[in-house]
Amino acid sequence: MKSPTKTSESTAPSDSEVHEYWNGLLKPYKGAIDRKAWFQLLTTAGLLAVNWFLMFKSLEVSYWLTLALAIPAIGFQLRLFIFLHDCSHGCFFESRRLNNIVGFLIGVVTLTPFAYWRRTHAIHHGTSGDLDRRGFGDVRTLTVAEYKARPRKARIGYWIYRHPLVLLGFGPFYQFVLKQRLPLDIPRSWKKEWSSVLWTNLFIAATLLLAWQLVGLGKFALVQLPIVLLSGSAGIWLFYIQHQFEDTYWREHEEWDFHRAGIEGSSLYDLPSFLHWFTGNIGFHHVHHLASMIPNYRLQNCYEQVSELHKVTKLSIVESLRCGRLHLWDEAEDHLISFRRFRQQYGSQTVATQSAPAADEPTLATRKRDLAGVSKSGQSR
Repeated sequence: MKSPTKTSESTAPSDSEVHEYWNGLLKPYKGAIDRKAWFQLLTTAGLLAVNWFLMFKSLEVSYWLTLALAIPAIGFQLRLFIFLHDCSHGCFFESRRLNNIVGFLIGVVTLTPFAYWRRTHAIHHGTSGDLDRRGFGDVRTLTVAEYKARPRKARIGYWIYRHPLVLLGFGPFYQFVLKQRLPLDIPRSWKKEWSSVLWTNLFIAATLLLAWQLVGLGKFALVQLPIVLLSGSAGIWLFYIQHQFEDTYWREHEEWDFHRAGIEGSSLYDLPSFLHWFTGNIGFHHVHHLASMIPNYRLQNCYEQVSELHKVTKLSIVESLRCGRLHLWDEAEDHLISFRRFRQQYGSQTVATQSAPAADEPTLATRKRDLAGVSKSGQSR
């Protein structure tokens, strides 16, 4: 595992100097190339449609064959979601309107309300690694102090939440099938986002009605559910490993820095070429966090040509699996630790009450208030 070079706090340049530096390096790679976007979209959607048809026909032979055919379909679905992701940043197509239309339609296929996801994901970009602004678009992470301050039931609840069977098993069903149908974690004032939720749900309902008439809901579910749930698991794993590694970056808001969060708090997932294709190059995640206006089809080229981007935490598939055992941010040691390491290091130390503000993660009400303007700033890098 290769760690990025840490910048000394006392000798750090000004924010404007850092922004100009990175903008100068990455600006040539920003911006959409429509012909590449159309080629990616049409080929991937076409391959998914053919794959889906083969899965449907295979139901007459064996459901095991159907599940085997689901493997490439999961990859195509995941790749489509990366296109939605680029549309949310406004960098897949040159046209903003086209990004919104394509993003919405892919959102129907992936059960993701586009405007809702676009705003919460922009908040993620504007707050990633900020201990005081957690809660939107991230994997819930407690500090050691917060975990120690919680009563036993709350600690058990957090342990369950971080368990791989929950995070990657039940998590995709909850996130894509349930939560995104009625996302109660967003304010009522987000009119555009609530409208997106409503229209996406209506289109999903229309799709189910059409499927009922054409193939029957039972057969449709046998084909579609494995694709949705397993691609969801793969997507959540990718998102997890992009920020949840041992020497990642977390700071309190006063000390938080956007560029350090991008280069130190995002990994490079060192995947085989065919997996980079299926995952839309999102493994070059530090590049994406430094400049979200670089579309997926330019990320790898940017990484290869800008040597400054090579100083990053690089994770192989084997190394990434070890990161699944990391659960708590240790502010004293400045890295993520496992529950086992917590027990070894801190034993049964707990705080009797939850009243200490320093040991509390932000509440939902606090997040809604503090993040009111973050979504716009996170979108423009």
